[in-house]
Amino acid sequence: MASTSASFLHASLFPPQPISSPSVPFLFPRSNPHSQSRILLFRRSLSSISSSPSPPSSSYSPSFSSFPLRVSTAPVEHASAPEFDFGEEIARLDALRSRLRAAGSLEERLEVLDVDSRVRSFVGSTARPFLDRLEASEVFLLKCLVAAGQEHVLGLEPDWGIEPLQVKHSALRTAFYALADMIEKWSLDGNWFGGNGLIERDIGHIDIKQLKKLLKTLREVEQFYDSIGGIIGYQIIALQLLSSSKVDGQSMNSHLHSYKARRSEHVKLHVPRGLDLLENSKDAYQAAVWGIEGLPELGEIYPLGGAGDRLGLVDPNTGECLPAALLPFCGRTLLEGLIRDLQAREFLYFKIYGEQCITPVAIMTSSVKNNHNHIIALCEKFRWFGRGQENFELFEQPLVPVLAAENGRWLITKPLSPVCKPGGHGAIWKLAVDRCIFQWFYSHRRKGATIRQVSNVVAATDLTLLALAGIGLRYNKKLGFASCQRNTGATEGINVLVEKHDYDGNWSYGISCIEYTEFEKFGITETPFSYDSLQLQFPANTNILYVDLKSAERVGSCPSTNSLPGMVLNLKKPVSYVDHFGIQHSAFGGRIECTMQNIADSFMNTCTSRCQEDIESSLDTFIVYNERKRVTSSAKRKRKQTDKSLHQTPDGALLDVMRNAYELLSVCDIELPMIEDNSKYFNSGPPFLVFLHPSLGPLWQVIRQKFCGGSISEGSELQIEVAEFLWRNVQLSGSLVIVAENIMGSMTMNQNNEPILQYGQRCGRCKLQNVKILNRGIDWMSSDNVYWKHDVQRLETLKIILHGNAEFEATDVVLKGNHEFEVPNGYKMHIISDNSGFITKLDPIREEMMETGSWFWKYETRGTCINLEMVELESKSRMAPVF
Repeated sequence: MASTSASFLHASLFPPQPISSPSVPFLFPRSNPHSQSRILLFRRSLSSISSSPSPPSSSYSPSFSSFPLRVSTAPVEHASAPEFDFGEEIARLDALRSRLRAAGSLEERLEVLDVDSRVRSFVGSTARPFLDRLEASEVFLLKCLVAAGQEHVLGLEPDWGIEPLQVKHSALRTAFYALADMIEKWSLDGNWFGGNGLIERDIGHIDIKQLKKLLKTLREVEQFYDSIGGIIGYQIIALQLLSSSKVDGQSMNSHLHSYKARRSEHVKLHVPRGLDLLENSKDAYQAAVWGIEGLPELGEIYPLGGAGDRLGLVDPNTGECLPAALLPFCGRTLLEGLIRDLQAREFLYFKIYGEQCITPVAIMTSSVKNNHNHIIALCEKFRWFGRGQENFELFEQPLVPVLAAENGRWLITKPLSPVCKPGGHGAIWKLAVDRCIFQWFYSHRRKGATIRQVSNVVAATDLTLLALAGIGLRYNKKLGFASCQRNTGATEGINVLVEKHDYDGNWSYGISCIEYTEFEKFGITETPFSYDSLQLQFPANTNILYVDLKSAERVGSCPSTNSLPGMVLNLKKPVSYVDHFGIQHSAFGGRIECTMQNIADSFMNTCTSRCQEDIESSLDTFIVYNERKRVTSSAKRKRKQTDKSLHQTPDGALLDVMRNAYELLSVCDIELPMIEDNSKYFNSGPPFLVFLHPSLGPLWQVIRQKFCGGSISEGSELQIEVAEFLWRNVQLSGSLVIVAENIMGSMTMNQNNEPILQYGQRCGRCKLQNVKILNRGIDWMSSDNVYWKHDVQRLETLKIILHGNAEFEATDVVLKGNHEFEVPNGYKMHIISDNSGFITKLDPIREEMMETGSWFWKYETRGTCINLEMVELESKSRMAPVF
């Protein structure tokens, strides 16, 4: 009966014309907006027909010639899909890749593709008339797509002799899907948009636009992966990784650059040793001084191309999904925070050496969530942060197709629209070569670069970045890691010292890393463990790196897989996407991702005999350690109400920022409450809020000379946005906010009419000595407070606003209640005690002090120390140095 019904449905509803020549209309399907609601309801109704989990948008493409016009009487539950032969497909594609590499011109490469059986079938269809209208390079891309076995992306399903009973759809379900696509091609007036009568104007603007988008994606994949064979090479590597995961049966995850997969008979992982910045303070500060000295030789690299899906960041006004770089953390976006940290190091260089230094910044973006355009818009909003557009170079990371774990087919949301995501931050090296980023750095006379991720909000705390760069520059290292203790169970990789004995008798050594998804392959387990176990001793990989630019360029330009370090296909998490009918799908799949820190695998040092001790000092790679809260605390995921941990949330990152503030200021004889375990703050804010502009240091050794004595009571708020600052015996109970217009200097216009920040010129200044501040401060009972955003409701506050080079001083005074002191440019305000409470004096700054101010901090390096002296020009005296 089922067979009869299906046959009747087929015979009565399928007109012969679209059946005979379906190729062209399905290659460029036209979506009729008037029929969308009908099709949506019809599509959804199909889900009740079959229990098959495969979404129609990824596992079925609407081509009537996909199946012979026969109906199987076999029960649906007994129909099974044929086993996909990974080995056979890899062999076919590998042979094709070899022939393509041997071909010279584009014409010859097209001839190679035309021999492929899949391409012959594709070109032999009625798709040829349309292909004739495309450029040769575009035809090449489409033929590569077909040769890679991805015809369904174009809306095509070739008949490879598969019987209907072998396909995961019953005849009835197939008929319903075909009917749905027929209806989609009808307009309300009954006109048919498919068939042999298709002409160019019938294609429609939307479909042509979608085709161009597909060609752009294919072109980027072909160009970026040219070192492994372009589109064909991408598919080969993906199938190899998929095949490996199925053979190994290890957590559905594979790593192409497994040390065990290489020709080695002995691989051992050791805990790496390096400079501990916390324990060896003298060596640590020496390394930091080298880092300051070497700032004119350094660039900065930010990989900002990730999707940041776990943050769920949305524009409250437009509802648009936003990239992680725009997360508003502590009152500003994460990208602004990176630039502030960088400018603080440049300001420190200026204070020591008296010279302006502007570091060139290269930023890797992507198109996901309009990331690239958002980053540009933010930079333009802040007028390139007073650094000049010429000191920024943005290069866009290509998106790569997501494959189904079952058979390597590309997931699609609709014909011509593959599901694509960024290919991991490891793309940065080859992309930097392709986009001439290294040459751009060389034009700025840069030798090395520091790299940090945007989500890590504490990476520039105290010594870490400067010491890392200092060692790298001083000893001509190729790559350096900043590391710390790893939290057990955390989804983060580890740093290791690799020892490898090759068959040729050589021994190789180098510091590298292993992603947490690869632990099983290397026999690394989280539990059970003892406190002296090797697993517990491995330090965390934080993706804070120093890299020698010449060395990185050589790796990125390699015509092999070395240019794409650490290729991984992580299939542990299902991929969610929405099709063009608005239906949510979830399928196990992944895309090839590269890991930027695995460039270390190309920097192994080879010895003829085994080295027992002190090998690390002679390696091209190195590692430094610091306390975890000074190295890594990330805002990567949105906190959920059911969370039992604040790890990697903005809430948890804020608590680490406050812990650092406590450790910094408590040494200055300032009393303030300790911060307990994160679990204490699930339902409340932190015990205090302290936000210090990094230009106060950024080295803690420098900051601590500007603070001495006093207290910050529980529930208080302190925000200091000024570099030239003095705190002596200040008692704070409530809120104190100090904001300077010129924190580190003032703006001057360059030849391109761009504002450039001139360090040390006309800075705002503030001194507080023997001051007691009492007000009601933050309304901690307000449900509107979002502490990690520093978006809080205040009952009372003492706010000091400094315009231009304005100065503020308060001495021997009690400031009680709500006050706002706004000091105009060119003036100095002095608050002193009076019988009625206090009085305010406002005097103009003398002309000869307009640039330097009436006082300033003088920085001097003495060995490994940076000492500060306060120079007061009005009294022509100097305060004794603190250290």
